[in-house]
Amino acid sequence: MRRRDFISLVGGAAVAWPLGARAQQPATAVVGFLDSGAPSGMSANLGGLHRGLGEAGFTEGKNVTIEYRWAQGRYDQLPVLAAELVRRPVAVIAATRGSAPALAAKAATSTIPVVFQTGADPVKDGLVASFNRPGGNITGASRVSTALMPKRLGLLGELVPKATVIACLVNPSNLGANSQIQELQEAAQSRGLQLHVQKASTGPELDAAFAAMAQDGRSGLIIANDPFFMGQRAQLAVLAARHVIPAISSDRESVAAGGLMSYDASLPDSFRQVGVYVGRILKGEKAADLPVVQPTKFDLVINLKTAKALGLSVPPTLLALADEVIE
Repeated sequence: MRRRDFISLVGGAAVAWPLGARAQQPATAVVGFLDSGAPSGMSANLGGLHRGLGEAGFTEGKNVTIEYRWAQGRYDQLPVLAAELVRRPVAVIAATRGSAPALAAKAATSTIPVVFQTGADPVKDGLVASFNRPGGNITGASRVSTALMPKRLGLLGELVPKATVIACLVNPSNLGANSQIQELQEAAQSRGLQLHVQKASTGPELDAAFAAMAQDGRSGLIIANDPFFMGQRAQLAVLAARHVIPAISSDRESVAAGGLMSYDASLPDSFRQVGVYVGRILKGEKAADLPVVQPTKFDLVINLKTAKALGLSVPPTLLALADEVIE
C-alpha cells in the first residue's frame, strides 16, 4: 500500500469513528414538566422529582432534558402550556400540584404518556378509570390531601379545644377548592363548629383575608392545599403570627417556614414517585399498566416556637402523635 493511500485511509477513519460512536449513543429523552404554580418554594419538590428519575437511571442534563412550564397560578394558561409541550414534542409529561395540569395535558394528547401529582382523588376528577387500572395514557401519584381536611380540623381542635368558629382559606382559582370546602363543611357540622370560608389568590387578598379573620374573631384556620399558598409560606406564617390565628396547613415546609402545624403525606416524596414513573415509562413501560401511587404514611409536624408565640400550650397527647417537632 502506498503511503499516500494509507494516510487517506487513516484520515477517513478518524472522521468516521466519532460519527459512528455518536450514532450508537441513545438520544437524550425530553420530558415535559407542567405545574400550576410558580418555581418559588419548589426546591424540595424538584429535588424529589430528580431523586425519582435517578432511581430509574436518569439524570437531568446527562441523559434526560426537562422542559419546564409554569402557569404561575393562571389556570387558564395550562391548556396553552400543555399544547406547547405536545408540539415540542416530549416523550412524557409530568403534570404536578393538582388535577388541573393533568387534565390540561390529558386534553392536549391521547398518545404522549402523562404522569400526574395531585392531592385530590384522580378518579373523581376524571383523570383515571381506577387507582389500580388507570387506563389510557395517564397515571401518577395522589397524596389524597382533600380527604384529609376533616383530620386537620380534628388536630386543630385538639390544639384549640374552645374554638367555635373556624376559617378555611382557599384559592378560588383552584379547581379543587370546592371539594376541599365541602369536605371541611361536613366535618365542621358534625363537630358543631361554624365554618367561614376566606378566599385569596394574590398577596393583597391574603392580607385582607387575615384582617377579616382577626376582626371576626375566628379561633382557628385551615389552609387549603394549593400551589399559590405553598409559594407564600413565609407571608402566611407572618400573617398568622401578626393576627394571632392558629393555623394548620398541608405541607411540612410551611411549618419549617414558621407555620404552626401541618398534616399530610410528604410532597417531595410524591414528586419522587412521579420521577420514578417517568423513568419507567421512558424505559418502555405503559402508563396504563402503572397503578396510581397512594401514600402509606402521613406526618404531623408541629412548630413549638410558633405555638409559644401564639400563646398556645401543645397538649402532651398531641406532641406524642407528632412525627416531627420543630423547636
